[in-house]
Amino acid sequence: MRRLTIFLVSLTLFISFNGHSAHHSEAKAHQKAVLVTGSSSGLGLKMTQELSENGFFVYAGVLHKDEMQAMNAMENVTAVQFDVRDQKQINAAAKFVKEQGRGLYGLINNAGVAVFGPMIELPAEQLQYQFDVNVLGPFKVTQAFAPMIIESKGRIATTGSIAGILSSSMFGAYSMSKHAIEAYTDALSQEMSRFGVSVHVIEPGNYASNIGNAANKLMSDTKYWKDDSQYKKERDGLVAGLTQVEKGNDPIDVALAALHIMQSDTPKSRYMVTATVEQADATVRRQISKMLELNNGQVHQFDRARLIEILDEEIDKVSENKLVKK
Repeated sequence: MRRLTIFLVSLTLFISFNGHSAHHSEAKAHQKAVLVTGSSSGLGLKMTQELSENGFFVYAGVLHKDEMQAMNAMENVTAVQFDVRDQKQINAAAKFVKEQGRGLYGLINNAGVAVFGPMIELPAEQLQYQFDVNVLGPFKVTQAFAPMIIESKGRIATTGSIAGILSSSMFGAYSMSKHAIEAYTDALSQEMSRFGVSVHVIEPGNYASNIGNAANKLMSDTKYWKDDSQYKKERDGLVAGLTQVEKGNDPIDVALAALHIMQSDTPKSRYMVTATVEQADATVRRQISKMLELNNGQVHQFDRARLIEILDEEIDKVSENKLVKK
């Protein structure tokens, strides 16, 4: 009788353990994985938190080794250290993610930096740094992880900015990089559609994202914006403005846009997310202004009636796209 009892207990434990293992493996297989670069602070951290708390497993891309512990402490998150400028590190990260066996449904190219300064004084190496991170970074990372995204018929998003639509004094280098992301997104979207992969861009306005603090630190550390600059007054005003932005709005709406991209049956191509209606107005108004500048005085200039007709046609297209499931 004692032997029978021991046998039954052992059998129960065996079934329970293996049932749990099977359930765990099944859950792992069905939990969609997303890689977020630049995840240790600002927008990337908020995205990582929102995704991991809403059913996704997140590979949190971080630049520094000492950032990994905090990310690994989060549930449904595994930190992956790599520099988006370093092809060898990117390839190693892709190999690591593939070996985990979860696949990869989503990629969010969020890592970014901001370089500010006057176009006629900005050192070329600072512009190169801006493009190495903000443009070549997403380009390299997407190429490395594309096979996994294609296999899962997943989604790719890149953090752009309303600065990719607007461009203003002292923002030239940063705006150039974000304008490039707009073009990159449009081209990549058309190229990936044949694989059932959708491509998106998130265009935040001014949020507390730590990018302003990092930009101020870069100016302070490298002294690339000289004290004898013809634009010293603008520099001092920009430093104060960037400091003030970091005291502003929490970027939860940006994170919710990332979540919508990964969750929705009908994700949008573009997600303009601004903290104020004034920023939204300025951004949309600038797009309309550029359209009118493009049309004005050209050989085949359209009149007001035709422009309104075109606008109505495009509004209808957007409405129709909302109803089409991916």
